[in-house]
Amino acid sequence: MLGAIAGDIIGSVYENFHTKRKDFRLFTPLSSFTDDTVLTVAVAEAILSGKPYGESIRSYARSYPLRGYGGGFMRWALIPGSAPYNSFGNGSAMRVSPVAWAFEKEEEMLAQAEFSAACTHNHPEGIKGAQAAALAVFLARKGAAKEEIKTSIASRYGYDLSRKLDEIRPSYKTEISCQASVPEAIIAFLEAENFEDAVRNAVSLGGDADTQAAIAGSIAEAYYKGIPAEILQRVNKKLPAGFLDVIARFRAKFRAAA
Repeated sequence: MLGAIAGDIIGSVYENFHTKRKDFRLFTPLSSFTDDTVLTVAVAEAILSGKPYGESIRSYARSYPLRGYGGGFMRWALIPGSAPYNSFGNGSAMRVSPVAWAFEKEEEMLAQAEFSAACTHNHPEGIKGAQAAALAVFLARKGAAKEEIKTSIASRYGYDLSRKLDEIRPSYKTEISCQASVPEAIIAFLEAENFEDAVRNAVSLGGDADTQAAIAGSIAEAYYKGIPAEILQRVNKKLPAGFLDVIARFRAKFRAAA
């Protein structure tokens, strides 16, 4: 899950100031965690506490407002008893990575990924995006090769992962639907040489930079068995103490690599 958080913080500046280059500045004074981080920590807290995903997600969103949430999500978060709003946005995929670390059986993990999405993103594409991102992390942490990850995701969810970033990048723009952003984030991981390269690939698409970097970073962390110490140090400095506590407890319980 730290891979998702690192990707979010690195990508935060480039969500609105898009770049098609890979040699961008990794951290700036304006780099900060966004809704991607808040809700990733919320999912981890739900797993640790046994609370329903929706209850934890709503609580964290209220506690950390103004972090770039979508309008539909905030209406859901602020109105007690709100029903899922049939979203197929990539918010379901950006927050799912803790699920992939916490469950050891693939089908159970995928069921939990659906539960984590469906409290808000109950559209089939919203659920599919969360499951695809979670499965990529799950397979990566289990030692699967990139080709196996690619084939499994493509065959199960129908995503076209045969494209190359150089083909996608020139005409790509901000896309927030799962179906138009999750596959590209997975491709950013597939073409990467290391963790940092995965995040740079995702940001360089010039799209929804923080979310796509969060997804690519979550997979890369699992695949490369951690995050470079320098990046991790910079990330930790930008997180509230409460987040660091949840992360530490989650890692202690599930032995998540970082």
